[in-house]
Amino acid sequence: MNDGDTHLPADTSPGRVALAVSDLDRQVEFYRDVVGLDVTARGDDNVTLGTPAEPLLELQAAPDASERGQTETGLYHVALLFPSRGALGDVLRRVRERWRLTGASDHGVSEALYLTDPEGNGVELYRDRPRADWPVTDDGRVRMGVDQLDIDAITDLACGKAGIPDETTVGHVHLEVSDLAAAERFYVDTLGLTVRQRYADAALFLAAGDYHHHLGLNTWNNRRDPPAGRGLRWFELLLPDDSSFDAVESRLRGGDVAVRRPDEGDGIELTDPDGIALRLRPR
Repeated sequence: MNDGDTHLPADTSPGRVALAVSDLDRQVEFYRDVVGLDVTARGDDNVTLGTPAEPLLELQAAPDASERGQTETGLYHVALLFPSRGALGDVLRRVRERWRLTGASDHGVSEALYLTDPEGNGVELYRDRPRADWPVTDDGRVRMGVDQLDIDAITDLACGKAGIPDETTVGHVHLEVSDLAAAERFYVDTLGLTVRQRYADAALFLAAGDYHHHLGLNTWNNRRDPPAGRGLRWFELLLPDDSSFDAVESRLRGGDVAVRRPDEGDGIELTDPDGIALRLRPR
């Protein structure tokens, strides 16, 4: 990162997403048996799931947490990025056998499946098209649409493999916010993400570098209150190395952003205008 550069490094990417859950065992079964994640660590009140290469999801037991209210901001969905259409076919076949889809869309840049976990958290499962095929606007931003997806064709490409490939990652996180302008000031002006698409003055898609989006923000459901019940606890963005992390931390602290160390793990934590916690750490 160059001195004076307020953008996050282009190879910044999402890391883990942490959810507070009422029924830990049921949630583990869903993400393990339906989605296909591996259980990589287990404690008395928390479970980490992901691939052998990378942790993707932290489930934290919160048996007394209330159901997320209809006015609470927070998670719209966590999106898992699969490395191929065949891998997406494998998880689609498993979802059709054991769960239910809530939607499926061709976004031009990607092909995406949507479902909801047992506690109402949104989940997207998707694969990217080659970048050369992404629709772009005259100013270089992406143009993502919502077209019908041929899910039978994707199912037919299933490779028959259990679980998910090691290359699977958290591709993006999509949040429900109360004020899009305030969220843009925080995530773009302060944090350093770049606007990749605006959608009808009610959604923003942001990224580090030229990816279609690492973070989605929307006000579609008119949520106004900070998170209070179960659901999203925090999500991560991973900086490529220690030096880039140190530069971002120094810039944020120098800009009088409230930065703190998380209770566990390394890196830093900050809070967006809706009270949603974001963690930054080096990869």
